[in-house]
Amino acid sequence: MTNAVHGLINVLKPPGMTSHDVVAHVRRLTRAKAGHTGTLDPAAAGVLPVCLGQATRIIEYLPGDKKYRAEVVFGVATDSGDMLGRVVRKAPDCRVTRQQVEKALHRFCGPVEQVPPMTSAVHYQGRRLYELARQGLEVERPVRLVHIYSIELADWYSVSHRPAALLDVHCSAGTYIRTLCQDLGEYLGCGATLNFLLRTAAGPCCLVDALTLEEVAQLAGAGQLSRVLVGLGEALAHLPPVEIKTAAKSSVLSGAPLYPAGVRNLPAGLKAGDLVRLVERGQVLAVARAGEHERGLKFVVQKVFAPVE
Repeated sequence: MTNAVHGLINVLKPPGMTSHDVVAHVRRLTRAKAGHTGTLDPAAAGVLPVCLGQATRIIEYLPGDKKYRAEVVFGVATDSGDMLGRVVRKAPDCRVTRQQVEKALHRFCGPVEQVPPMTSAVHYQGRRLYELARQGLEVERPVRLVHIYSIELADWYSVSHRPAALLDVHCSAGTYIRTLCQDLGEYLGCGATLNFLLRTAAGPCCLVDALTLEEVAQLAGAGQLSRVLVGLGEALAHLPPVEIKTAAKSSVLSGAPLYPAGVRNLPAGLKAGDLVRLVERGQVLAVARAGEHERGLKFVVQKVFAPVE
């Protein structure tokens, strides 16, 4: 396998591996530059999009929303928000009901304020919070605003004689599901802890199409990895396509602005400030931002992608 591997691969991260471990493993298999689109906790499993080659340069432009299935146990709370942490509270006879939880979930839809857990990878004065937590330190963390697009109770049962639920959550980037579980438990007055987390979707990738590391190894060894790669065009499909004239290709690839004279076709409704993908004969050449021009719109190139043969 050579470095001519460009695209996004949908990896099924197993529990017990860090996201960094998964990326390093894929990098060794493909011998390509690699990076992930958002950390998944070591204990969690599920969709981890890994960008290869030129696709590492589009990470900042990919959709940031995520979907999760989370098992939450009520009547117990830990300092980390999950079962790997130290138990700080137990309700010996937790009687929270399914109806109470379903009603409470409405409180957590829409814009939600969260405080990142000390066991997270957020930076604080040049260090990761989890590094400080390992030293027994706790620092004040700024509140961040996230968005919960939807949260539904998928199942209700008991775990170790405690009430438990399966939650399906669709949320923005930066949302901590264990913090969501903690906050839900506090709101109900009984405490709650994340017991297991499965990411079911991230941007253009979903669980049903995710590949195990063993499957990635087989495809890479057989030289068939291109069959499963999400190309730049598909990964950036959420950005409106602006088709350019062939005569403007070299100018765009040099990073120069694209003016109306070099545009072949514009999507309807485009306005100044919008991010777009500049396309020539079906190939994505650049990501650009639309700007005002006396004859319509111009496009200021943000990032260029070398043509892939």
